[in-house]
Amino acid sequence: METNELLQKVRKIEIKTRGLSSHIFSGEYHSAFKGRGMAFSEVREYNPGDDIRAIDWNVTARFGHPYVKIFEEERELTVMLLVDVSGSGEFGTKTQFKKDLVTELCAVLSFSAIQNNDKIGIIFFSDTIEKFIPPKKGKSHILRIIRELIEFKPKNSKTNISEGLRYLTNVIKKRSICFVISDFIDSSFEDALKLSNKKHDVVALRIYDQREQEMPDVGLIELMDAETGRKMMVDTSHTTFRIGYKKMWEKRERELSECFARSGVDTAKIRTDESYVQPLMKLFKKRGKK
Repeated sequence: METNELLQKVRKIEIKTRGLSSHIFSGEYHSAFKGRGMAFSEVREYNPGDDIRAIDWNVTARFGHPYVKIFEEERELTVMLLVDVSGSGEFGTKTQFKKDLVTELCAVLSFSAIQNNDKIGIIFFSDTIEKFIPPKKGKSHILRIIRELIEFKPKNSKTNISEGLRYLTNVIKKRSICFVISDFIDSSFEDALKLSNKKHDVVALRIYDQREQEMPDVGLIELMDAETGRKMMVDTSHTTFRIGYKKMWEKRERELSECFARSGVDTAKIRTDESYVQPLMKLFKKRGKK
């Protein structure tokens, strides 16, 4: 991609996602992902209705009338984006590819994080660790992340979610909020997910396309697995094929939902041709009530 074209694309994503972060997500994000505790801020004179347990007796004795301690949330968090860059990200049948949706989601989460004074980092993974950008603050850091998401070309095309989660656990020592952003076309990652969620606060954002959920009747077509390159011809005009295809999707849905539930991981499903605003808001509000 030419430099000017890249900069224009980055700017377009920045304008859209920064606006969403400022006007829609910022407050919900703050409520959903709380700080590490309360830190002392200052003392002020006691007002009727203040909690008497907050009275600072030393200051009260010095000035002859009651003063209370004021505490503020110790806000700064580390937010990690664990992003699946395997071959299946190149799939999308209507408005955009999965990888384009992932880029916007990462940008929204990044701007929401820095508006709340949090650090943000990112790990790109396929069936290996492709790239790691350590967590930092600042707009220039976020724009670097967006540029990488647009330009990045992974070496491998397959998926190993366990590998990404293990790397996260090993490289990020301090407890963080971790968004795993993937279509979760993988298996046997539940143990790694449970282990990561014990050390970090893991949230799963599952990306999918309508045509993975249901196949229309379009006659004889060739399908290709983007991760293995394997091709096969299928006749979508057969009702039995379309029913079997949908049942396979529903079975996978149940398995993933049960896996996330057993692992204690909050999750949101986001479709490539639909707005991600509502799924994210629903997720943030649900977490804000905990």
